[in-house]
Amino acid sequence: MMRKVLYILGNLSDEDIEWMARAGRRLDLAGGQVLVRQGEAADSLYIVLEGHATVDVAGVGTVARLGSGEVVGEVSFVDSAPPSATVSADGRCIVLALAKREIEARLRSDGGFAGRFYKALAIFLADRLRGTVDRLKYGKGQTMDAGRIMEDELDEGLLDQVSLAGARFERMLRTLMAARG
Repeated sequence: MMRKVLYILGNLSDEDIEWMARAGRRLDLAGGQVLVRQGEAADSLYIVLEGHATVDVAGVGTVARLGSGEVVGEVSFVDSAPPSATVSADGRCIVLALAKREIEARLRSDGGFAGRFYKALAIFLADRLRGTVDRLKYGKGQTMDAGRIMEDELDEGLLDQVSLAGARFERMLRTLMAARG
């Protein structure tokens, strides 16, 4: 299962997920199509639904490959600074695009959503930072255990959240596919 998106969806309510599916746009991208360009403000937050995207930093090259369930543009959403990397579709890639202005309006109007949304982003960013530290610690391309979840997070409540989040992700995909057809 897509562990990253489970952090996000596991902290949101069914109503939040339904809103995301309604408010978001499903984008079907061709290889090389840019989602986020380094140094240029992005107007959306993205969730990779299918396929892969590459993360490139000018002067460095490709630093990551993102797959299904990954979130793109979350750092710039949180701190409002321009993106520090370019993210492009790596072959065909389907994403859910959520306009920042719509997310911000929902955050202002629904305090419960705001708390759940920011908690989910904080957990997601913390996990990404841990992964980066592990890669630096253990050498390029290697992590201590790329698929691990911290032991203190492995309680019954988290396992229930993961199961619920998986069901929510599937529901979001069905809603987006139905809207397309």
